[in-house]
Amino acid sequence: MDITRSRTQPNVFARRLFAPLPDRYDRLAEILSMGQNRRWRTAMVEHITGPALTTSGSRVLDVACGPARVSRALADATSAHIVGIDLTDEMLMQGVDAVATAGLQDRISLLLGRGEQLPFPDASFDGLTFTYLLRYVTDPAATIAELARVVKPGGPIASLEFAVPTAPWWHGAWWIYTRAILPVAGLLTGGRAWFDVGRFLGPSISTHYRNYSVDWTIDAWHDAGIDDVGVRTMSLGGGLVMWGTRRT
Repeated sequence: MDITRSRTQPNVFARRLFAPLPDRYDRLAEILSMGQNRRWRTAMVEHITGPALTTSGSRVLDVACGPARVSRALADATSAHIVGIDLTDEMLMQGVDAVATAGLQDRISLLLGRGEQLPFPDASFDGLTFTYLLRYVTDPAATIAELARVVKPGGPIASLEFAVPTAPWWHGAWWIYTRAILPVAGLLTGGRAWFDVGRFLGPSISTHYRNYSVDWTIDAWHDAGIDDVGVRTMSLGGGLVMWGTRRT
C-alpha cells in the first residue's frame, strides 16, 4: 500500500484502506485500541445531547460514520433522526446491516458521500459529529468549515480523533505500540488488511499533528463559526474529543 497517497490523494487512499475492513471492524477496533475506542466514542456522544435533540423532527449528521457505530449511539442518546455519511461503500453496507439488526431503520439513514462536500443545504441539522476524519482530507480547515455550514445556529458539534501523547514516557510507549505492536497485532487478528491499517496509523497520526496541532485545530473551529470550543484528551493523550456550538 502506497502510504504517500494518504497525503496526495486522501479520499482514494481512505477508500482503499478501509474497503477490506468492515466485517470485523467494530470488534477489532475495540481489541486493538484495548477498549479505549468505546470510551472515546461515548465521551463524544455525550456532547451531542440537549433540548433541541429531544424534539420530534430534529436531525443529527454523523460524518465518517463507518459501520454506523456512532450513529447507533446517537440514536440511543437522542430523539433525533440520524443521517450517517461515509466515503466507503463497504463500510456503509456493514452499517446498513448493523442498523437493521438493531431495529433502527426508522431512526438512521446512511448515505455515500464526502465530508469535504456535503450534499445538504446550509443549517440542515440540529447537531453534527465527525470521527477520525481530518487525517483523510486534503484541507482540514475547509472541511471543518463545510461541516459547520450544515449545522443550525446554536447546534452542538463534536469530534473524535486519535492524538499523540505529550508526556515523554507515555509518548515513547505509544510510539512503540503504534509502530511495532499494532501492525503485528493487526496481522494476527485481522490479516493483511489490518496489518496495513496498523502500519499506517501511527505515522499518519504523528504527521497530522506536526502539520495541524491541537491549537491550530481549535483556531480552525473558531474560524469556521464554532464557539465555546472544548477539548478533552483521553487515555493519557491517545484520544482527543472536541466539541463546540455553531455560532448564532
